[in-house]
Amino acid sequence: MRPGDLAKIRSPDTPALSPDGSHIVFALSFIDLRADGYRSQLWTVPSVGTAGPRKLTDGPSDTEPAFSPDGRWLAFCRAVGGGAPQLWVMPAGGGAARCLTDTALGVSAPFWSPDSSLITFRARVPEPGRYGTVEGVGPEREGPRRITSLAYREDGLGYFRDRPAHVFVVDPHVELPSPVQISRGPYDHGRATFSPDSKRLAFVAARHERAGEDLRVDVWTCAVDGSDLRALTAGGLRARTVQFTPDGRNVCFVAKEVVDEAPSFRSYGVWLAPSDGSAGPRELTDPADTHVLPWATEPIAAVADGVVYANERRGAVELLLAPYDGTTPRTLIGGRRQVYGFAAGRDLTMLVAGVGSDTCSGELVVKAAGNDERRVTDFGASLRGIRLAPMEEITATAPDGYPVHGWTVRPAGAGPHPVLLLIHGGPHVQFGWELFDEAQVYAASGYAVVMGNPRGSSGYGRAHGQAAARDWGTASVAPDLLSLLDEALLDGDLDAGRIAVMGGSYGGLMTAWLAAHHGSRFKTAIAERGTYSFDSFAATADHGWEIAYDLDPSRWAGCSPLTYADRIRIPTLIIHSEQDLTCPLEQAQRLFSALKRAGTPVEFVIFPGEGHGLSRSGLPSHRLARFDVILEWLARRL
Repeated sequence: MRPGDLAKIRSPDTPALSPDGSHIVFALSFIDLRADGYRSQLWTVPSVGTAGPRKLTDGPSDTEPAFSPDGRWLAFCRAVGGGAPQLWVMPAGGGAARCLTDTALGVSAPFWSPDSSLITFRARVPEPGRYGTVEGVGPEREGPRRITSLAYREDGLGYFRDRPAHVFVVDPHVELPSPVQISRGPYDHGRATFSPDSKRLAFVAARHERAGEDLRVDVWTCAVDGSDLRALTAGGLRARTVQFTPDGRNVCFVAKEVVDEAPSFRSYGVWLAPSDGSAGPRELTDPADTHVLPWATEPIAAVADGVVYANERRGAVELLLAPYDGTTPRTLIGGRRQVYGFAAGRDLTMLVAGVGSDTCSGELVVKAAGNDERRVTDFGASLRGIRLAPMEEITATAPDGYPVHGWTVRPAGAGPHPVLLLIHGGPHVQFGWELFDEAQVYAASGYAVVMGNPRGSSGYGRAHGQAAARDWGTASVAPDLLSLLDEALLDGDLDAGRIAVMGGSYGGLMTAWLAAHHGSRFKTAIAERGTYSFDSFAATADHGWEIAYDLDPSRWAGCSPLTYADRIRIPTLIIHSEQDLTCPLEQAQRLFSALKRAGTPVEFVIFPGEGHGLSRSGLPSHRLARFDVILEWLARRL
């Protein structure tokens, strides 16, 4: 795989299943190099039979399809001419689409009422005079902002306190739809869902007095007109998404407890609470070995017998069913692969999921009751003829005897190959069984890639994640990473004399840490979008203020790579995005300045206009340029 081959990847997004289970609609996303952007179209495929998928819309940006429960209509979000996405509706089988909204900042998360009469959606509401609400008044001419809470900016979004996200409902059947705002106040609200009788809504929001200054996010319910607002949780949880159970008596949601130390290293689980508020919430899954994907579009589905959820485990993302009675979950889709999105029929007679692996970017599979799993798409055909290097599993033993799980992705042909120790971000995330474009591009360029999940990563149980909390995974994680590297180097095809260390975000932090403390092991380092000094990070990063919940301020200096910058002597490449709010540019500027003063060979590459997600969602031209920068540096230094 070469950098330009990214445009050949076709990835089906979270599918929508028709009420009768006969058809699937999904958004197909891909890179358009000519337009230097991304395209997304709606496609459909029968869930039974042998007919292949067909295109429903041309895009260029159609996402989040949702079937009406009566099966007649399909709601979705569409952005036209570079504008904000609006809510559209079209006949379920295809045809002319009609726009239902004209919001200033766009909409997301459409969800139908069970009686098919209404659609709820989420939209940000700007303060008067901001964000283009006054013609001719651009951002540079707006009035000053008054900041009163610690949380006020977010990477990829910018300032948000003056444009809170609210819940709306709209009648899609009238000639001139008029959306109605349901939620009120200066609070961000999550995706809303309807109760089975179409009379109530449920959503998550931080509406308490200290919202924006602590980690609490509660589950709320209200009547469909916004009245009778009730909280179903009362603190102690950070909730992310919610659904009513099919009988309407309970709501299920994804959350993690935030009452203990280091909540960033704690995993999300599935919870249940009575929808009338008569009792407190209870956790359905075992927190010791569960990590629900909180950033998935819809990581859970409430069905008759329990809650279907996507769970990380040892590099895989499996699909499990957690029974409502709290008994042991059972596996619905497993194996050495990852589920990217799914939809389930109410009684689980039909289950559809997007599934990928180390050599598959993602296909839709269908699992009907009593039948084996069946693949219904073949978008991977666009990559045929390109060698995709498989992930070779390895397990190392850390100095204290702890097992460390990882992989090697190696080039074709005989070695010895130069080696890249690649460290993931997070830190509480995982590398896993998926087609990782970076590992593939580096392997195709002649480098063996070593990657794994040291302590602090998700997917290996609560104890594995919390083990790195005492120092935010700096000194405690280094032995795991080096042990994994040593295990990989037992293969004679890998050149122990030519090793680079590299990573982004938390991986950038650990790259700088290893370069300072174990620099003799490496020829060069590539640190991307990292955190290098916790003192300024806590004040300038979008979620930086949360670091005080993870790590006592008295320990910030000792855990900051910048403290030890004078020890970094190997050539170092620093890559950062100009508009990164998760790890602000000043982090890279401080590291670069320190290395220059120390006389270390260092170069600093800044990508204009990009945020923290450059390598995943940045302009395609910038993503390719980033690969060029990295490969040129490795060719020169390694």
